[in-house]
Amino acid sequence: MRFRVTIPFVLLVLLASVQFALADLSEWRRPLSIPLPKDAQYDPRITRLGKMLFFDPRLSGAQNISYSSCHNPSFGWGAPVDRVIGAANTPLGRSAPSTLNVAWAGPLFFWDGQTHGLEEQAGGPITADAEMTSSFDQTRLRLGQVPEYLQRFDTLFLGESMTEGTINRVIATFERTIVAGWSPFGCRVDGDETALSASAQRGFDLFTGVAGCSNCHTGWNFTNGQFDDIGLPDDDPGRSVVTKDYNDDHKFKSPSLHNIALRAPYIHNGSLPTLESVANHYSAGVVNRPTTATNLMPFSVTG
Repeated sequence: MRFRVTIPFVLLVLLASVQFALADLSEWRRPLSIPLPKDAQYDPRITRLGKMLFFDPRLSGAQNISYSSCHNPSFGWGAPVDRVIGAANTPLGRSAPSTLNVAWAGPLFFWDGQTHGLEEQAGGPITADAEMTSSFDQTRLRLGQVPEYLQRFDTLFLGESMTEGTINRVIATFERTIVAGWSPFGCRVDGDETALSASAQRGFDLFTGVAGCSNCHTGWNFTNGQFDDIGLPDDDPGRSVVTKDYNDDHKFKSPSLHNIALRAPYIHNGSLPTLESVANHYSAGVVNRPTTATNLMPFSVTG
């Protein structure tokens, strides 16, 4: 016989208060190096060039936006709106995912996993009609008129210079260096037992326990990198647009939670304005349909 028992919140807090010290924190320990492809090893000169392009509006058709317009470091490398506006003054269909920690986010990128590999992801916005509405021919022409750009590409990519591939590579190389700083939680995982407040410790125990948040947001980057339907009441088909499989309807990639406080509004459509509204959605707002994930029942257990 199966039945659902709702646990009073006060009891949850009492249970959580004794769990943190017993938890195995090894899976939450952040790595000390960035994973780099063998054919795109770190070079500070390439990284510097990629940063220049990331903030340069010449890459957009109307020269009015840059990558940083949608991925602003002041907002957790995202944007503080539900829909960012493209170069043609057209709102995009989804919110801008953060570029923070993307070195660990592959191999599939964007909310629906439409691109494979960070280099392909890096070049996508340039030619997308709803985003930068440009072309690589136009981009090469504009960048080639800047002596410093031309000199840097010639020096770094002998015999190749400025091509679609090298432009994508320098942007992707810079994006791999966009890494979250050390947090109090990271310090706690490394052994500093004074790094977290008591309430934060209780929150982590709920997060990894009965609330079930770590079913999707796990490991040091707080994501399993998978695609799930979290039961939002919208009609975006999500990943099924890419896979052509109706079983992937409404499924979107679980984002990292690093710097989450800076990245409101939340979810792929920006429909949840606060972290409290996100918690409320999982507590009482999940829409049940055939593709809805089966582990979205916080503060309850089945026995």
